[in-house]
Amino acid sequence: MPDLYAPPLDRARGERLSWADYSADFWQRYAQIYERDSWKFERRQHFVEQKSPSRAALGRGDWDGALRLLEDRRESLRKAAEQDQRQRTVFHRVRVTEQPLTPYLQWELHSLRMKAEYDEIIRVIDAAHVSALEIDGLLPEVVVLGGQTLYEVVYTDAGVPDGGIRFTEPDLVRGWEDFIRTLFEGGEDIASYFEREVAPLPPPQLITE
Repeated sequence: MPDLYAPPLDRARGERLSWADYSADFWQRYAQIYERDSWKFERRQHFVEQKSPSRAALGRGDWDGALRLLEDRRESLRKAAEQDQRQRTVFHRVRVTEQPLTPYLQWELHSLRMKAEYDEIIRVIDAAHVSALEIDGLLPEVVVLGGQTLYEVVYTDAGVPDGGIRFTEPDLVRGWEDFIRTLFEGGEDIASYFEREVAPLPPPQLITE
């Protein structure tokens, strides 16, 4: 993989948003994208997704229920994919993984494989590819929308959503898009990764939160 450079994110140069404001701002801007692609970089190995029934089932130890509830999302994923096609936009995602997979990540990879069936283009990289950049801590969770807006998605130490920080400086946005694109080009497609590393796994152990 080529030499990597992740531009530093000085939070003081961005605008701090609550979770509700971040979500509203994200979807408003996403709806305005036309013929531009978006990129997401996911690094953490555990999140608490509070509005996901499937994720809640995982937290209760109901693995079969969690997978069944993921299947219930297919219609909404199909509609989202059709909207992206109308906007001529593609959402790319780079997912960092560590072995052994956490229960959360095992569940999320099922979700991501399904998203890839409809709309997103998703690739997986091993954490070793970014370890040299993490001497002072994990890289942030980042989304670049349409080449114009950069969000650092903020979580508590426990993985609970805690809003976002919006940046619009062109050089910073372009730098992170280039960084994620480089990782993406060296990553493995979610389909082949899933079949080799996820499909053979037994149900994960109960998550206690």
